[in-house]
Amino acid sequence: MKHLKRISIILAAIILVMGVVTISGMSAQAAADTTEAAAEAAADNTTGMKALAAALAIGIVGAAGAVSMGISIAKSNEGVARQPEAAGKIQTQLMLGLVFIETAIIYALIVAILIVFVM
Repeated sequence: MKHLKRISIILAAIILVMGVVTISGMSAQAAADTTEAAAEAAADNTTGMKALAAALAIGIVGAAGAVSMGISIAKSNEGVARQPEAAGKIQTQLMLGLVFIETAIIYALIVAILIVFVM
């Protein structure tokens, strides 16, 4: 489970960095071109890259979050099956963990919205 979290964080960071680098490089290229047709083509390409970066960020982080939620729920069910008297404590810890996982997914959504509308 530790490895899955690390891999999902690393993948999300790589995708976000790739999107930002691509967008900033295309913006610099568009500024260097002086013709209006080249600027329009670069703007269209930049919009597509923004959409691609946002979609990849949400898709990868959402999938990683869903997998990690499934694993944590399965492990909590195993724990309750082994020790039914500890079900209350296990449920509390499970809910806290699920909240943190969902928070990471919501942060990815915010970053994707910022990529599309602000950058």
